[in-house]
Amino acid sequence: MFPGRGYNETRIGDPFETTMTLTETHIVLGAGLFGDFNPLHVNQRFAGESRYGTRIAHGYLTTSYMAAQLGMLFHGTAIAYLEHTSRFTAPVRAGDTLTIVWTVTGREDKPRHQGGIISLSGTCTNQDGVQVAQAEAKMLVADNRRD
Repeated sequence: MFPGRGYNETRIGDPFETTMTLTETHIVLGAGLFGDFNPLHVNQRFAGESRYGTRIAHGYLTTSYMAAQLGMLFHGTAIAYLEHTSRFTAPVRAGDTLTIVWTVTGREDKPRHQGGIISLSGTCTNQDGVQVAQAEAKMLVADNRRD
């Protein structure tokens, strides 16, 4: 498998997009992995009587899916995932199809690391075009040397 995108292969304004449908299985596995058994995530009766009307996904699932896209985009060239901040703007439910779009907003050369820091701004929307999350991230990425 070829390495992912390198620092030298990015430019400010570059967009990266992916789509995935979040399932009931993601929510159940997330509860176990995160140890977060809040009834809004795991109890249909409780969640059904809440403002959401049904169970909702953990914010961790949304933000993890957003971060995972960067891990795949920079596989083999990522040195470190330096920062990630998220803001959740609408609930996510099982069956929602999420589209993540990251855009490169900054680049800082780091010659010592033979690459640099890439700053990105991301949005996550559902199948109805409703934005469910926003994020900012910084990654230290090596140049891609395809010799």
